[in-house]
Amino acid sequence: MTEFTRTLSEFAAGPVKTTAQARIVTSLSALDWLAVGRAGVNEPVSRILRGMVLDEGGAGQATLFGGGAAPMRAAALVNGTVSHALDYDDTHFAHIGHPSVAVFPAALAVAEWQDQPIVDLLEAALVGMELSIRIGLWLGRGHYQVGFHQTATAGAFGAAVAAARLLGCDPAAMRRVLGLTATRAAGLKAQFGTMGKPYNAGQAASVGVEAALLVQRGFVPNPDALTGPFGFGATHHGADDTATALSGLGDEWLFESVSHKFHACCHGLHAALEAARDLDIAEPEVAEIKIRTHPRWMSVCNQTAPTTGLGAKFSYRTVIAMQALGYETALPESYTDKVCADPRLQSLRDRITVEADETLSETEARLALLRRDGVRREATHDLAAPMALSDREDRVRGKAAKLIGADEADAIWSMLRTGGRAADLAKRLVD
Repeated sequence: MTEFTRTLSEFAAGPVKTTAQARIVTSLSALDWLAVGRAGVNEPVSRILRGMVLDEGGAGQATLFGGGAAPMRAAALVNGTVSHALDYDDTHFAHIGHPSVAVFPAALAVAEWQDQPIVDLLEAALVGMELSIRIGLWLGRGHYQVGFHQTATAGAFGAAVAAARLLGCDPAAMRRVLGLTATRAAGLKAQFGTMGKPYNAGQAASVGVEAALLVQRGFVPNPDALTGPFGFGATHHGADDTATALSGLGDEWLFESVSHKFHACCHGLHAALEAARDLDIAEPEVAEIKIRTHPRWMSVCNQTAPTTGLGAKFSYRTVIAMQALGYETALPESYTDKVCADPRLQSLRDRITVEADETLSETEARLALLRRDGVRREATHDLAAPMALSDREDRVRGKAAKLIGADEADAIWSMLRTGGRAADLAKRLVD
């Protein structure tokens, strides 16, 4: 048994020392996840997944976004997909993954089925999301760069850990859960800009529930299939960076620095959008705009001329043109095929260029604006710049209020902060 698997398993199954900030950020992410899931329930991919699962039937163990119930694995599949359908959920840049959409659906399905308290659900989700980040760091950026989707790969392990913790798995069982997940975790960046991307998140959540339930029933896989010979890391371009991944584990919660989205598009575009806000760009003034971004984003969210609203969410040129034309980039309904066909947008988009800049971090973007009057202006924004916890709470709660209504957002927030049962929280998946 490798040090990495042993240490992760002991942490995942044992008592943890959470910080006040980690608990608050986890609650904010739960609110954010619920809000974006409810907002995404009528997306085409959501209707397809919900329809398939409801037609299949089965034991109604866990609630679905939009109503109805299904077996836990199927509920996790639907709820993970639905909550990532708008690509409006949180991101952690340590490994470029979306922790909440993989972990919360798995954790809530199990906690609802077992009628567990919300406090246990949130702790298990925090541990699962922390482990997904740590496994993402262990795999390294090369894993992501060759085409694996960290939300689906590292996220599946986080989902499995959260589910297994709620099921009471000890360290030995947790090792088996990680080993079994290693043979099921999957997801490709080739799906970006299609229905396959949110499906990746749902698949990760479902795999996590399945692995935890099978091990609880006595299933015995190779417990070292994450790190051992022919294991997940060895076969999925993993860097085996144990030192980085385990640094501070148990004392430091990397999840505290998760980044919440305040624009309804790929998180790689947000620094550029914030810089554009700083410049107060308006279309009539624009002669040209040059965007500089980290090279990693060039293959993720640099679609040059998308024709669909979904594609627009992965296009620097499109979202900056939208913002300059007055489209509200914080609203999911702004991203439509009709917007992409707007002649004004297409004209402005052709005056925007995107360049890779290795001097920038992955959380930075730099915009240079040349106005029609000849004035040049520049702005740089870094998403990693610290945000006060009170400001983060205000923005997340404000975003949730826009998506599901202020009264409903406040009610969910109160439930998350004061306690209750997971089954009561699951009822909030339905408006």
